Amino acid sequence: MVSNFLNLLVKFSLIFLCCSLLGACQQQAEPQPVQEFSDQQTVQKEAVDLSLLCQKLAQNMQEIDDQRTTFALEQINQDLKVCLPLLEPLEQQKLLQLANQMYKNFLHVERTAQQQMAFEQYAFDMAQHPTIQQNHYEQLTLRDQYLLKHKGQAYVELFDTGAGQLRYRRSPEYLAKIFAPYMDDAERVFIESLAAQNEQPAVLQNTLTLDPQNIATRALFWEDYLKQYPESLYKQDAQQLLYQYSRFLFVGTAESPVSGDYSDRLSLQASSLEEIEKLAKLNKSQLANQARLLLNLLNQNSATGNRSTEQQVLSAIGIHNPSPSYKKDCFSDAVCLAT
Repeated sequence: MVSNFLNLLVKFSLIFLCCSLLGACQQQAEPQPVQEFSDQQTVQKEAVDLSLLCQKLAQNMQEIDDQRTTFALEQINQDLKVCLPLLEPLEQQKLLQLANQMYKNFLHVERTAQQQMAFEQYAFDMAQHPTIQQNHYEQLTLRDQYLLKHKGQAYVELFDTGAGQLRYRRSPEYLAKIFAPYMDDAERVFIESLAAQNEQPAVLQNTLTLDPQNIATRALFWEDYLKQYPESLYKQDAQQLLYQYSRFLFVGTAESPVSGDYSDRLSLQASSLEEIEKLAKLNKSQLANQARLLLNLLNQNSATGNRSTEQQVLSAIGIHNPSPSYKKDCFSDAVCLAT
């Protein structure tokens, strides 16, 4: 009996000892305050590094000139993707303006008259025979040789302005991909839409490259944009785009006129008349009202034998330049650039 009692006592002591040891092990496994402090230090260091990066970004952009490489541009564009989501809209706009100037500086090329002729000839030859090695290449400036070799990198393009006249430009995709995703809706929609519209030129040598259906679609888009975003930072630019596409639709250009005399409906280009008649059937649209006014004018001229000039037509249907002193190019990039 005593023996059994002693055996039970020994077993109980062993169990108590194991539980004590297990409790000590569990206490040692708890997270260490030292590790937590280390993690906090790492987060703080990364935040400081990021702040310094964004503070230096504007200065780095201003230092880009016509001696820098596409690699330098690509590095800045990567930094922009990091910093833009952290900035307020006005700060984003400041960086966008710096980006416009940065690319203008980067793409600037100083040429002599002979080098300019060589570049124009090279561009013409390349347009005619893009797979043939050109004799004029060696006559180009070193900067031209570099830019031609690296076009397609860092959003650098060679842009056809018509009749073999090429120039460098920043791709419209640049602002749409680097800036637009982090901006307010009004600015994002403007940039993404204009970038898509300006991938190909709307006008070359005063000749329209778009058919009336596309012109009407764009005019309606900018009319709707102004209704949806009346406080947009790009309001004046959108008004100018609406004005330009309205002109294209109703009177065309010097080399692509909609009509010679507006004497009747048949005096209009058939595709233009079809689009204007479709537009006149819409409701709650300024463009639709203008289309109806033009059709009424054509009917009156047909009945009276009168004719109208382009300026008379524009005045009669209420199309006028909202900003006569406006001096921006809205057909080359994803924003309207000062000329």
